[in-house]
Amino acid sequence: MTTDRVLAALLAMQRQSWEQGVTGHALLDLGRGDAAVLVADAAVTRQHPDGRLGDVSGEIGAVNGAACGEAVRYAARTDRDPRWSAALDAQLDWLVRRAPRAADGTLFHLLGSRQVWADTVYMVVPLLALCGHPDLAAAQVAGHRRRLHDPGTGLYAARWDEDRDALDLPQHWGTGNGWVVAGIARALRLAPDWPAGLRDELAGHARAVLEACLAYRTDDGLFPDVLDDPGTFREANTAQMLAYAALTGVADGWLPPSWRATGADLLAAADRRVDRYGRVTGVSGAPDFDRPGTSPEAQAFHLLAHAALDRAGLSPAG
Repeated sequence: MTTDRVLAALLAMQRQSWEQGVTGHALLDLGRGDAAVLVADAAVTRQHPDGRLGDVSGEIGAVNGAACGEAVRYAARTDRDPRWSAALDAQLDWLVRRAPRAADGTLFHLLGSRQVWADTVYMVVPLLALCGHPDLAAAQVAGHRRRLHDPGTGLYAARWDEDRDALDLPQHWGTGNGWVVAGIARALRLAPDWPAGLRDELAGHARAVLEACLAYRTDDGLFPDVLDDPGTFREANTAQMLAYAALTGVADGWLPPSWRATGADLLAAADRRVDRYGRVTGVSGAPDFDRPGTSPEAQAFHLLAHAALDRAGLSPAG
């Protein structure tokens, strides 16, 4: 099957902390808990003394390692080794108390920089929700929304500079919007119990961003790298991330069944970009994500979207 080749290619790729995390998410959603524990083991082995999981050669990301937390939590619940719980507690303590943040609590994405990035929503919101902090998870969505969401287009900008009180990277990057909707969708899936009204509010916002993104879909079923700039290259991972969010919404009941067809069609467009080695090509490419290439995050989202397709009641186009 195509998904087997995509998984094999993913496991062969070098990975940074967030890429290790999203790999763990894909393995968990595929029912490969054994492999997810190995992902967790590597993330804990490389945990920074301050609590950030999966630190590779002194990463400057303040929040990316939190994406590894879900696999570590799974390991803590399936293996009696106390190192798992200790590692997860340290990561959560970093997020909740010690990571750099704005005055309203909104987390900064990098160490040594007071920037708010759309990517952070995926890195921290699902883990906070899963570990019993839905209020903090929702507060992170709200803080990022205040700074990055453009009510006029319905899209998210990429980066905000807190010191200048202005957008640092105003472009509506496709995968940045993908991180937001996928992060909310995963948080809603992992933590079904939310304070009254909060789940509906988050689901409504995710749907609105999904609908805003779909307005920029191109004739090949994909999206420009910058959604509202047709001069940028056609990028495939945005379609996968939106497919994951849409199909997860259908499976979990916060999107109507009519969204199944939309999610399946988005994923089919990305399927056509898989090469004979199992690499999803033409995505925002690692390591700099400024040109077409391949990336572990795109590999993982291919698998996440196919798993969501199964949950939504359709057979994957293997």
